[in-house]
Amino acid sequence: MSSIVIALPKIEDAKKIRAVLARHGFTVASVCTTASNALSSASELGSGVLICSHRLPDMNYLDLSECMPRDFEMLLLASARVICEVPTSILSVQMPVKASDLVNTVNMILTQQERRKRKEKKKPKARSWKEQNYISNAKMMLMQRNHLSEDEAYRYIQKSSMDSGTNMVETAQMLLMLLYDE
Repeated sequence: MSSIVIALPKIEDAKKIRAVLARHGFTVASVCTTASNALSSASELGSGVLICSHRLPDMNYLDLSECMPRDFEMLLLASARVICEVPTSILSVQMPVKASDLVNTVNMILTQQERRKRKEKKKPKARSWKEQNYISNAKMMLMQRNHLSEDEAYRYIQKSSMDSGTNMVETAQMLLMLLYDE
């Protein structure tokens, strides 16, 4: 679950931003006036959006962006003059803020984060050296004994794995046991 942290020098402004986001269905996890408090909140939350101004009492937005947790994105609220100098890696909304611009931008960031998380979950985890070794040995045995090419041996293990409902490492281990027992 992605979270929203708001860090603005004036707490009243931060609370107004929170109210706008709340009216549009967003939950703000933290409202603060310093970068250190924002970083503390962000590190506890895991992922989300940090909405901040270009200058906080203890840090500017560039320094803050370098210290943020990896899965947090910054949304800078600043004047047109400041936005001209903002790096492209930082999203920004021009002050005075239009509620629709703020809501749409926050929604876009959170949607992208959710897509990224889903994509990461779908990636197969990397095999350990030991697991890779089982598959390689099973391929070699199939290539030697059944005169298969490397691709054919791999596809055989893959198909056997799918047919039996086991993962490739278990299938390779079973093949090795069967081939060694002969």
